Amino acid sequence: MTEILLTNAVLIGALMLALCALAVRIDDVSFIDAVWGAGMALLAFSAWLQLGDPGQRAGLISAMAVIWGLRLGLHLLIRWRASGEDPRYKKILAPAREAGRYGRGALLRVFLPQAVLLWITCLPAQAGIAASGIAPAGTLAMAGAALWLIGMVFETVGDWQLTRFRADPANKGRVLDTGLWRYTRHPNYFGDACVWWGIWLAAAEAGLGVALGTLIGPVFLTFTLTRWSGKPLLERSLVQNRPGYAEYVARTSGFIPWPPKRG
Repeated sequence: MTEILLTNAVLIGALMLALCALAVRIDDVSFIDAVWGAGMALLAFSAWLQLGDPGQRAGLISAMAVIWGLRLGLHLLIRWRASGEDPRYKKILAPAREAGRYGRGALLRVFLPQAVLLWITCLPAQAGIAASGIAPAGTLAMAGAALWLIGMVFETVGDWQLTRFRADPANKGRVLDTGLWRYTRHPNYFGDACVWWGIWLAAAEAGLGVALGTLIGPVFLTFTLTRWSGKPLLERSLVQNRPGYAEYVARTSGFIPWPPKRG
């Protein structure tokens, strides 16, 4: 397992260095959001390949991570191509750009931190695959797959509904409060959390050591989505700039799907 994890650490580090060079060339780091999902798919697939003779559970964990990562990566890549530079990264790297140190700023403030956090978040998939060997998928792994499927539905449908909503010019400045967005303000974030708690459950079937050692992955992801750079950062901007969003917040669950409040 140690060899697989170290190999993957070198792999993601090399990838981020190459992508940082690309970002400097095009003067935009915003595609890093697409790399978040695609990078985890790469790490899971790499771990699966390194096993040599992977069993059913290793294949299941790998498939869950790869399918999730490729879908999310493609979705965010298309969004970046359509929207251009993300204002968040533009603000973060503005001092470095003005000082003529954009490459250094991109490396130290975006690509290296993302490499570390991506590798940590993907630990359940990497370690779960490495520890599974030729083992079959048991009850816990199947329960994890079921939770993963729920997450994929919420994330995929939520993103699709939001994309359709934004594509209609009549919805400019309005708040999406139908479909899954009627029951949670962030169906895509809720889906993300379900996916990785599901992968963690499947990995936990490999033993208590794997379960405890990789718990940081879904815990960190859930914290990020609900308390750090996900929901709080996005909603702070929407409450200030989107009429009606404060009322939407007051009646709609912030994360876990729940019927909206009345009145």
